[in-house]
Formats: sequence, structure tokens, C-alpha cells
Amino acid sequence: METDYTELEKIIGLQIKDRELLKLAFIHKSYLNEHKEDRPRDNERLEFLGDAVLELIATKHLYTTCPDKTEGEMTAFRSALVKGKNLAGIADKLSLGKYLFLSHGEEKSGGRKKNYILANTLEALIGAIYLGNGHEDAEKFIEKFILTKLDEIIQNELHIDSKSRFQEICQEKEEVTPHYEIISEEGPDHNKIFTMGAYIGDQLIGKGKGSSKQKAEDMAAENALKNKGWI
Repeated sequence: METDYTELEKIIGLQIKDRELLKLAFIHKSYLNEHKEDRPRDNERLEFLGDAVLELIATKHLYTTCPDKTEGEMTAFRSALVKGKNLAGIADKLSLGKYLFLSHGEEKSGGRKKNYILANTLEALIGAIYLGNGHEDAEKFIEKFILTKLDEIIQNELHIDSKSRFQEICQEKEEVTPHYEIISEEGPDHNKIFTMGAYIGDQLIGKGKGSSKQKAEDMAAENALKNKGWI
């Protein structure tokens, strides 16, 4: 499992001091299924930590840079900054997918390009930076690659969540309210991946995956908007 992270560290402008944490950030849970003899850990605990660090730093940034915004507005901005699609896009630009350790099955199914895997990997990397280098470096990384998206989010109204947008347009154009249904669930109870469908009547308009039903529904709504040509 020796990997050269020189290129990545050059791009992000940081050398992660704890090399084991850096490696751990890229071990997807599927990899463990085929390498039980190695007894490696996966990146889910780092992802959990990174998610919390990201939310705290994003909250602090919004509090200090948006003094005229309400709590509700700042919550919407933060949600847009930390949502899976935004994080996946950043992870893709950083080429995080190529460093992932995946099972053969996940590899064949395009795991290196799956939005929810990329988003989770970025959060795990933030966790590794936070533990290995400290809060200051984690904040610098988040400011450089994530918080710089804020102006674009506000300008393009990306903070209006996809479910609200889909519902508003659907009611206006179709005169009905869309609904969501579970298409499938994968994984153990403590770590499920949900696939949700966005429906107009009995017609499936868009599908989305996520680590919670809410995240999967948001992705389904976004894909439904695209499929209908409404964005």
C-alpha cells in the first residue's frame, strides 16, 4: 500500500505530517472486504471528524464575513458549501479518486468517480490534516479549496436547495408536488448508502445516492431538475 502523495501535497500546498493518517484517508470500506488479512482500517472515522471540522470552520467563516446575513441565510450558505456535490467537484479537481483503495467490484463500477465516495474522501482528508497538522493547516486548506466557492454560490443562488427548487418549479409547471421513494439501501445499519427516487406522480424523474435519505433526496432532486431541463 505504498503510494506517492508528492503531487497531491504540491497541489494542496501542505505536507501531511502523519503519513499513516494520509494513507488511511483513502481507504474505502470496500477495500477491507478483500484485504481482511491485513486488518487495515477504513476512512470512515476520519470522514466523521473531517465533516465536523469542515462545518465548524465554514460556520466561523460565515459568521465573520457575512455580518449582515441572518442565521437562516448563513445556514443555507453553509449547506451549499458542504453538500456532497460541491465537495465531490473539489475532490475531483484535486484528483483524489486516483489515490483511493477500493475493492475490485467498486473499481469496476466506477467508484473513483462516484460523487458520494469523492465527497467522503475529501472529508477524510480534512480529518487527516486536522489530526496530523493541526487546526491552522486544516483551516487554510478549507479556506483555499472550499470557502472560495461562497461568492459563486451566492451569485448563482446555489444555496437554494435542490428539493425546494424542484418543488417550486414542479408546482408551477406541473401543478403537482413531487415525492420521494427509497429505491435501494446498501450496507450495514450503522453505515447505509441510500438510493432515492424523485417522482412526479408515478414517473421517476431523477435518482440520487447519499449516506442519509436527506442527502440522497437532495441529489435526486438535483438530477430531476437536470433531466427536466429546469436548470
